[in-house]
Amino acid sequence: MRPLAEMPDDVAAGIRCLFADIDDTITTEGKLTAGAYAALEQLAEAGMAVALITGRPAGWCDMIARMWPVAGVVGENGAFYFSYDAAARRMIRVFDAAEPTREAARGRLARVRERVLAEVPGAAVSADQLYREADLAIDFCEDVAALPEPQIARIKAIFEEEGAIAKISSIHVNGWFGSWDKLTMSRRFAAERLGLDIDADCETVVYCGDSPNDAPMFGFFPNSCGVANVADFEGRIEALPGWIAPSRGGAGFVEIAGRLLEARR
Repeated sequence: MRPLAEMPDDVAAGIRCLFADIDDTITTEGKLTAGAYAALEQLAEAGMAVALITGRPAGWCDMIARMWPVAGVVGENGAFYFSYDAAARRMIRVFDAAEPTREAARGRLARVRERVLAEVPGAAVSADQLYREADLAIDFCEDVAALPEPQIARIKAIFEEEGAIAKISSIHVNGWFGSWDKLTMSRRFAAERLGLDIDADCETVVYCGDSPNDAPMFGFFPNSCGVANVADFEGRIEALPGWIAPSRGGAGFVEIAGRLLEARR
């Protein structure tokens, strides 16, 4: 990881699209600051396509896609994207799996839920589970006392023992039955809503993140950026970002946005 300040002007000026995680990347200690929200707005006003790539639930993503200054939201770790067409006054919702498939998966996830709650003391179903369409989120530090790493690893292992995919974020272990991931749905969103081929133009996209479930995005985008707290996972994350901001959370996101905006000016 190289310091954000060393990103060359021509690289920063060539960024056309910014993808960003939400929790502990745009937010700080669970809160969206005025500065971080203003940075999103400034990027959009400068003509940059901005999309949020998150593990948060469909219910949240619907509101964010409609009300925040973003082109769209990829939610539940790639289960879908939502994008609001203001001209048509219509929310576009695209899912990787059809509703009957998602319904069948919920039954299998119920068994995972029972096992986790029985086998991992202190773990809890995420408070936002009610608003989810495709995955199960287990809280290990958001609304519960922080669990030690071995217990977090055990939650992930239970998902995998049941045949599910599981990813660890900064606050949840998310698991699902399906083939999607953040990168796959981001690719589809970029093609269908932005007219952007991220495989051909990956150097023109910045991905901002902070935790292990961002590793596939860090590894794919050469100009990915981490907020400072991504360093907490060094040695425990499969891929690190190319650049790192000096500050943690939302303050780091503001620094990343500022570097890109400075170069565009």
